[in-house]
Order: sequence, then C-alpha cells, then structure tokens
Amino acid sequence: MSSRQPYLNARLQGFGTTIFTEMTGLAIEHNALNLGQGFPDFDGPESVKEAAIEAIRAGNNQYCRMAGLPPLAQAIAAHQARFYGLRYDPLSEITVYSGATEAIFATLQALCEVGDEIVLFEPYYDSYRASVSMAGATPRMVTLRPPEFTYDPADLEAAITPKTRAILLNTPHNPSGKVFSRAELEHIAALAREHDILVISDEVYEHLVYEGEHLPISSLPGMRERTIQISSSGKTFSFTGWKVGWTCAPPAISAAIRCAHQFITFCTATPFQHAIAHALGLGDDFYGELVADYGRRRDRLCTGLARAGFEVLTPAGTYFALTDIRPLGYDDDVEFCRMLPARVGVAAIPPSVFYEGRHEGRHLVRWAFCKSDPVLDGAVERLQKLRPAAS
Repeated sequence: MSSRQPYLNARLQGFGTTIFTEMTGLAIEHNALNLGQGFPDFDGPESVKEAAIEAIRAGNNQYCRMAGLPPLAQAIAAHQARFYGLRYDPLSEITVYSGATEAIFATLQALCEVGDEIVLFEPYYDSYRASVSMAGATPRMVTLRPPEFTYDPADLEAAITPKTRAILLNTPHNPSGKVFSRAELEHIAALAREHDILVISDEVYEHLVYEGEHLPISSLPGMRERTIQISSSGKTFSFTGWKVGWTCAPPAISAAIRCAHQFITFCTATPFQHAIAHALGLGDDFYGELVADYGRRRDRLCTGLARAGFEVLTPAGTYFALTDIRPLGYDDDVEFCRMLPARVGVAAIPPSVFYEGRHEGRHLVRWAFCKSDPVLDGAVERLQKLRPAAS
C-alpha cells in the first residue's frame, strides 16, 4: 500500500495506484508478454466493428438518452429473455453505463448511506473495495478458499448485520474463475430475503462458463425485485475499450441508480451503443464458438503452466486462471510478480491485493488467457526458466 497522500480524501487513502497499472507498466518496461491485465489481444466480430463505423458515419455522435439508447436497451431486454427467461422493461428497468465498473460505482453511490455495510466475497475485483469506500459504506468480508473457492455458510451469515445494505456478488468470479453453484446462490438469496437486503450481482463473464452453468440470482424466487444485475459488452465481444455496461433492476431501484449515473458520466459513447445493440443479437453460433474458443485457450495455458511447474487451479469460468507458486519455491505473490517481467519477460497479477487478509492469497498468481496462441505459448516457454530457481 502507498503512504499517506496529502491531497487525497480519507476514503481513498491507502488505495494508491492499481496493481493493473503497476504490472502493465512493468510489462511495457521489460517488453514482457502481458498475461496480467484482462483484455484480449484480438478484436471481436467484424460485423460489430462495422456497426460502430456505420453509426459514426450516420451522424450518431452526440449525447444520447441518459439511461441508454432505446435500441440497446431493447437488445439487452431481448438478451435477458433469450438466455435466462427474465423479462425487463427496456425503458424503466435497463440502464446503460460506461462499463460495468461505472455501473457498480453508480449503484453503490446511489443506494448506500454513510455507515451502511456491504458484504463482499474476497478475493474481490479491486474497484469494489474503492467504490464501497467512496460511497461512505463499510465492507464486510467473506473469504472464498481454494481449491474450489467455496465459502463457509456460517461466515456469510455472520457477516450480515442490521447495517447491511447489500451483498455484492460476482459470478463467474474474478480472479478465481469460480462459478457459484445453485445451492450457493439459493443460500445467498435466502439470506437476502430473510434480512430484506439487496444483491448487486456482477455477471460480466456470464458467457464464459466451461463447467456448470451461469445462473443469475435474479432468476431465483423473490430475487428479481431485490437484485441489481450488472453485465457488459467488453468480455463477451472483446471490445473492452468501448466501455459499454448495463444494469437490469426494478423501476424504483433503476431510478435511484440513474440519479447517480447522470452526475458521473451522464451517457455512454453513442456509436458504440449502436454497435453493441447489434452484437447482442448475434446468433447462437457466436456464443457457442466463444465458449469453445476460450475453453481451448484455457486448456492450452493451464496445461502449459502445469508443465512449467505450477499447481494449476483450473477455472470453471472467466478468462483467468490461478496457480499456486509454492511448488516453484515462491511464497509471496507480489514479489514474484514484480520480479517476473524482468527475469523471464512475462507479466501476471498478484491476487493477494484482492484480499483484506493478504495471507489468504499470497501463494497464488493470476494469469489471463484472453490472448493469442503465440502469446500463450511464448509465455509458457519463458516461464520454464523458473524451474532452476526451485532446485
């Protein structure tokens, strides 16, 4: 963590520069193959790019409706019905943001009072903790533990207090690759109903599931009316730089979140919204090939990491894999990842920064497999150089 910064408010003291910025900087400095930051090194479908270009040429370049273009809202509603049987009104229940990160931030800003508590599963995506703090709320942690990254039900039950406003859920889960089971989601849902609390469900990896199934918690009994379902286009369509995300939530909750959203970004890039409306309507063959392709990349990297001497925790979803670095003689993920770009020319992410109790994750390292085959193979070849260090 960084030392105290004199001009930074108390809510953000200690956050400093994100680990992604640091590791990407080291990757650039040492010309390393970057398996750290989770963005593909390839583009998504040509037809989606053409839809964006067409929208620009057609003059769709000005501010749009604050809550999102109606055609995109309608496409999101159709997507929810198509894949999950969930029915949302496009105009009153669907809101578009500049990425899922803004959606999470706006949701917490809108729904939290100072002193509220938000239950988080750790390891957590780093923006969660900062967004909770900026909302004036307090996190309550429930730890997911390897190898299956299950949680102790008693821990979750104990984390809920009279101050709890919401449970922040992420499935498929970054960085572990866990896909929450139906039994786990039913347990979370039962607690939300019992304590009359909300669930904020980050589902940006919804179409990247290799084992099990993605089940939106909002589809469970009594949950649609208390769930803010969040997703985005970046992970599914490989246009992470476009930053188009959305929430699906009941009208009153949506109205509250829109109040915050209008003062954060107001609206999201108009031509990209047109393009994602097109993307969401792609056929079943696209979604089937997406999972098959990423499943192949997962297996390619995980097999290579095991060959390089790591203990691999094969993910059920997302495009990240965790490894245990202890078989190679290392036990500090931050030191390991800071050393890696200079020593072997590969960058990765140390997941202990996603825990409050950093000891829980300091033996793990996160690798992204949303990369081309030459990059994955090249990284594995370079990582073979670590083996002598373990002898």
